[in-house]
Amino acid sequence: MPKLKSKSSRAKKSTQQPQKETPTLSLKDRLAKKRKETQARKELISLLTTVSFVSLFVGILLFLTVGIKAAVPTVLGIIVMSISYKYPRLALFAFLVYVPFGGTITYYIGNSPILQLAKDSFYLPALIAIWQTCRKQKLPLILPSAIRTPLFILFGLCMLTLLFINGGQQLNPPSVGPFQGATSEIPIGMGILGLKVFLGYVPLIGCAYYLIRDKQDFLFLSRLQVSAILICGALGIIQYGLLYTGICEGTRNASGADLFKATLDARCYFGGSLVYSPSQGIIRLPGTFVAPWQWAWFLISSTFLAFAAAFSDPSFIWRAISLGSLATVFINAVVSGQRIALALVPTCFMLLLILTGQIANLKRFIPIGIGLAAILGIAMVTNPAVVQERVDSLSGRWDASPPEEFIVQQFEENWKTVETPIGSGLGRATNSARSLGGTKLVETYYPKVLYEVGIVGLLGFVALVTTLTVTAFKTYRSIKNRSFRTYAAAIWVFILFISYNTYYYPLDVDPVAVYYWFFAGVLFKLPILDKQERKNEALEEKGKSV
Repeated sequence: MPKLKSKSSRAKKSTQQPQKETPTLSLKDRLAKKRKETQARKELISLLTTVSFVSLFVGILLFLTVGIKAAVPTVLGIIVMSISYKYPRLALFAFLVYVPFGGTITYYIGNSPILQLAKDSFYLPALIAIWQTCRKQKLPLILPSAIRTPLFILFGLCMLTLLFINGGQQLNPPSVGPFQGATSEIPIGMGILGLKVFLGYVPLIGCAYYLIRDKQDFLFLSRLQVSAILICGALGIIQYGLLYTGICEGTRNASGADLFKATLDARCYFGGSLVYSPSQGIIRLPGTFVAPWQWAWFLISSTFLAFAAAFSDPSFIWRAISLGSLATVFINAVVSGQRIALALVPTCFMLLLILTGQIANLKRFIPIGIGLAAILGIAMVTNPAVVQERVDSLSGRWDASPPEEFIVQQFEENWKTVETPIGSGLGRATNSARSLGGTKLVETYYPKVLYEVGIVGLLGFVALVTTLTVTAFKTYRSIKNRSFRTYAAAIWVFILFISYNTYYYPLDVDPVAVYYWFFAGVLFKLPILDKQERKNEALEEKGKSV
């Protein structure tokens, strides 16, 4: 007996030995590492000193000549853009966090039009830095390679529209009457802004691809996004509670048509314009965003991202947190008054369960399904009138204006009014370009693209998103790791849904304009992480067998 015990203990010790071994750095390596840290600290201090001096100098000049409203955004912009260029990875993480909170931050700092573009002070310097690194290392920025041809073709078509349509409007402005002032439009400026809105975030695919280096980066990104969803969802529920209890007045004391209009005067601590007229059964909350319908599309897109983490994260705690974030999305879909969110959030959830195959994964589906059902059941039982009111509003709206009829009507109208086969001009149906000239309100996405870049540009865009969707599907199917495959499946369904959705125009504005391209880049990086994991597992198995 003693002999057997000694033999088994030695065997156990030998199998555990490879796991206990940790690489030790030599004195030379430790000194080199210390020198790098010292150098990095010196560079950061030098950067902050220079940027602070320059930004304060410019800020003082602007304060004395223009005023505080121009000085503060300029100072912040110089600081953020300088740091973003120096540290592009940090800038991209900050960019992703800023997007859902941007509306709230904008109105706390001051309602300046410049602040509406504040997120790009993270994105553009980081993009330039990554592009320069790719040039030095001879790496492609536009990924995957399959989308390059349709993207370059679409870009070329957009340039034709910009040069010949917007350029023609710039050189030959429409004639005005004898008693009318000269037009103040800037069609070229509209075209450049319209092109930025249309294709400006496509490089996020490459940025996200290079941002994630290993599994730890991926998990950090996934958990960061889940945390943002949870915080925003909690703030949305708090916003409803403040309005419901009367702490925030909303539009309940407005009169006439003001009872039905979202206004910034009714703002309630977070986000921007809202409508809260319970006497009329009208509630449209913005959550943390500028406008209510942006909040609706944040909730819809968050359904996919929270679902992906809830079923793929290796940590039980983070799966539970993801479930909590998903629950806040469902609750906000009810209390925010957004009919499209109420319709699409549960629909997308069921679609995800089916297309990702998680409905058959009983080990994970049952706990998550029971937890989510319990949370929603409690919310519905405690607020039956609110739930019934939202359901009645949705069904009433659907009966009054069926979405399919609305989309067909938009296609017919813009097909008749588009001026040329290459469109009526970039930016001519883009809401954010209205300060540069006259714009047309087109409330569905593909008709909007048709109006701006014509049937040729529309076909080019369909080719681009179809190539992206097919490539994303092939990428997802190539992944072997179960967790990565589940996450990739959810992102693929998101890409599929947004690519062919034409109801309203989520691809034009936050957050979908960012999430669509960014998380496509995350999906395309997952096969590399999958290979890394399989290699690590093989090394561990080899170590155990020694």
